[in-house]
Amino acid sequence: MSYDFNGNTIETDVNGYLKNTEDWSKELAEFIAQSEGITLTPKHWDLIEYLRDCYINHNSEQPNTRTIVKAMADKWGTNVIQKDVYDLFPKDPSKQGGRIAGLPESRRKGGY
Repeated sequence: MSYDFNGNTIETDVNGYLKNTEDWSKELAEFIAQSEGITLTPKHWDLIEYLRDCYINHNSEQPNTRTIVKAMADKWGTNVIQKDVYDLFPKDPSKQGGRIAGLPESRRKGGY
């Protein structure tokens, strides 16, 4: 599988995760999200940036949904529940969000 993006072929695995994380850009994230029916808002970007920071700056960490909910509650300064992050990424915030963030596929089951 691959994405045809800006005249380039971006290689992915069978589930649409980038084979080379260096291929990622904000423009590519917009493209991937749009192909999944998602229009990225500032809250989407907060979650994407959090996932990228965890992976890039914290030893390839890929947080589960509970950790994401807590981090977004801190970031947004409001009570956040699991439904709030699933409203952003309905196919699982850690997995779908990670795919759009250009990260490798998480092998966790997700959730709590």
